[in-house]
Amino acid sequence: MTKVIFLMLIVINIAGCIPGPSNATNYSQAQGNVIVGNKDYSMMINDFEWKEANFQARKINESGIYDFANEFDTLAVEKDDKLKIEIEQNPSSIIVDQWNEDGTIVAVEPISNEITLPSEEGYYIYEVIAEWDEGRITYIFDINIK
Repeated sequence: MTKVIFLMLIVINIAGCIPGPSNATNYSQAQGNVIVGNKDYSMMINDFEWKEANFQARKINESGIYDFANEFDTLAVEKDDKLKIEIEQNPSSIIVDQWNEDGTIVAVEPISNEITLPSEEGYYIYEVIAEWDEGRITYIFDINIK
């Protein structure tokens, strides 16, 4: 019994030494949306790195991009449709890569945060990399053109 009480006191003492929450509770990831027609869809956050003041966070997704895209509800779109990418907190740059079914990757140049979709039917995954001075976030979404 004395050992149990002694062990509980050690655990309580150690728990008391752990610092409380800092201003990290004020951090929120910038949400990213893709807009097709008049509908918004939240992109999946894949990887992120962020560092500011007393806060630092990093998450690198272990699974492949194809596995991760399966978590997003694939958008059914038309050939040559346009879609808009909106990301909170005004990133300083946005890079868009289109992953094709044959495994090739094509850089897509957004114009005013808008991209034109391919004119060929098929399944495509888009990786959107947004960068700020404090870090970067990678978003994923996928589409099916019929």
